[in-house]
Amino acid sequence: MKQFKRVFVIVLDSVGAGEAPDAAAFGDRGAGTLRTVSRSPFFAVPNLKKCGIGNIDGLSFLGKTKVPSCAVARMTERSAGKDTTIGHWEIAGVYSPDPMPTFPDGFPKELIAEMEKVLGRKTLCNIPYSGTDAIRDYGEEHLKTGALITYTSADSVYQIAAHESLVPPEELYDLCRRARKALTGKNAVGRVIARPFVGNTPADFVRTGNRRDFSLEPTGKTMLDAISESGLDVISVGKISDIFAARGVTEAIPSHNNEEGTEATLKLLEKDFHGLAFTNLVDFDSLYGHRNDVEGYARALTAFDKWLPAFLDGMREDDVLFITADHGCDPGDVSTDHTREYTPLLIAGKGIRPVNLGTRETFADIAATVCRLLGVGFRGTGRSFASKIVR
Repeated sequence: MKQFKRVFVIVLDSVGAGEAPDAAAFGDRGAGTLRTVSRSPFFAVPNLKKCGIGNIDGLSFLGKTKVPSCAVARMTERSAGKDTTIGHWEIAGVYSPDPMPTFPDGFPKELIAEMEKVLGRKTLCNIPYSGTDAIRDYGEEHLKTGALITYTSADSVYQIAAHESLVPPEELYDLCRRARKALTGKNAVGRVIARPFVGNTPADFVRTGNRRDFSLEPTGKTMLDAISESGLDVISVGKISDIFAARGVTEAIPSHNNEEGTEATLKLLEKDFHGLAFTNLVDFDSLYGHRNDVEGYARALTAFDKWLPAFLDGMREDDVLFITADHGCDPGDVSTDHTREYTPLLIAGKGIRPVNLGTRETFADIAATVCRLLGVGFRGTGRSFASKIVR
């Protein structure tokens, strides 16, 4: 079978494709990120429709096309979670049978005491909280006392917010590394997240683009490991390197938002690499899904759609592009949490047949297929569909 030189995987963070079969068990009956967002007057994705997004199982409300330009599929998450870490790990070939620890009632007192020793500072908040609300409600006390704002969410995270004038980003990253090392066993959250902010008063406190995620290492071998071990390139854009604790990454390109992420990915078309370019576009989730901002979400998808033709036009004969997501975050949901959903998959390339692959049983089929296209002998916990899509 034909092999390809470059594979691009773009994760539209949280762009879910409708409630998964087990959504009710996660409290997400009726969730549908794309359905909710598509109702906005600011939603316009003609290029994704040409690709065939409306031909994906369950997404016909977006409008089917008779001659789609991409192969399409609906992906099912098999792992026991609906968070960024577990979703990306499964895309990369790792099945996670157990959910990561969460703290719906806040961190226990003994853990708070332990973390204050580790961090060398007192802490504030220490409960599930909206990040923007946390800095509004605790920012002044943080500036007066030097205590760190620590909080969690419905996800498996330990977040530390600090004003950049008091705790510069590099110092905050060091504190997060200490926290990451200490949070083990029953407290081994998926991510420790640095949340720097600026501003003079609660009314104008705002988080900056200097966020960093410090993840657990994947519990199994990933496509990033396999591809780099084969001597090929693995280029991460955005928080991909953080999600995989930098394992298997040969080059990391930082980005702070969707615009920087798409610009960096487009620029990679000019780079003569051999292997994988793996991009996460975080704004859908962090700026819009978690804030129940339907209009903002719709505008962000519209912006991605406008960007897409330039990338497709610049692809070479031996390039393949995968567009998918890691979970849902329905901005019309009653909560601000992630939602258990299917995810869309679009596969573009001059050597790709525009077939409909139906509904796949695991995100890990992406890893198996990416590796098969690159000639790397790894399938993880998925099954390759490369033979079905290659012309």
